[in-house]
Amino acid sequence: MSAGIDAHVHLWNRAVDPQDWIDPKTMAPIARDFDASDLGEMLAATGLDGAVLVQSSNSLEESIRLAGLNSSAVVGLVAWVDLAAEVGPQLDRIRENAVVPVVGVRHLVHIDQDPEWLMREEVGVGLAVLEREGLCFDLVVREWQLPQASRLAARHGELRFVLDHLGDPPEPGEGRSRWGMRLRDLARQPNVVAKVSGLTSGHAPGSWGPADLADLVTIALGCFGPERLLYGSDWPLAELGGGAVPWKSALETLLDGLSASESARVFGGNAADVYSLF
Repeated sequence: MSAGIDAHVHLWNRAVDPQDWIDPKTMAPIARDFDASDLGEMLAATGLDGAVLVQSSNSLEESIRLAGLNSSAVVGLVAWVDLAAEVGPQLDRIRENAVVPVVGVRHLVHIDQDPEWLMREEVGVGLAVLEREGLCFDLVVREWQLPQASRLAARHGELRFVLDHLGDPPEPGEGRSRWGMRLRDLARQPNVVAKVSGLTSGHAPGSWGPADLADLVTIALGCFGPERLLYGSDWPLAELGGGAVPWKSALETLLDGLSASESARVFGGNAADVYSLF
């Protein structure tokens, strides 16, 4: 049986890597530091074996520190490098004293000051380096940026793209047809997979259940199928919606119609393949 893998978690020590996006009033459950021991407890509670750690800041120094974590809970790192600069030397710095293998790169595209960052020529040069290195590129984008992601994936057909959080679907009560259409367009690119993650942090704990997320998961399954979906808790942000345990339980309920082998793919097998873990 394949290992259970959480494809999307974060850790931070705000003394060395400030997380200025955390509002201590509206985000009180995550307005503290989270370390590898906290991660181990979360994984034990959700019944999973390991996690892919994802950068939280556009900071090379943060990625260097995360790569140095000595924890059996962390099986891979999606790091940050400046893709508009020379990528190779940056990867060398991260890997120099790394314990955790670098399996991908991410840039916080959704908050970049340049709304067309994905389309920049120099970024394309950087992505070509990731392709040669056999690394993935995680896409963290707003719904309106999904067409850019589609064009980029078509342009770099040999690079594996991993869409985080299903591309930021609209909140309940908002129209989801445009998001669904754009998600389907992106899914037509065979080199794109998607993380079912980040869907509960906008809900108050105890205020939601599987039925509130059913349409999102149904659309994601229709677009990517179980062979191209990866479970991610987006922990610690999952704490904003009540925690990783209720989220994983809800997704298991929503995927109850899958076979045992298909479910195992979503909850670990796909992450192991996509990120070349183990």
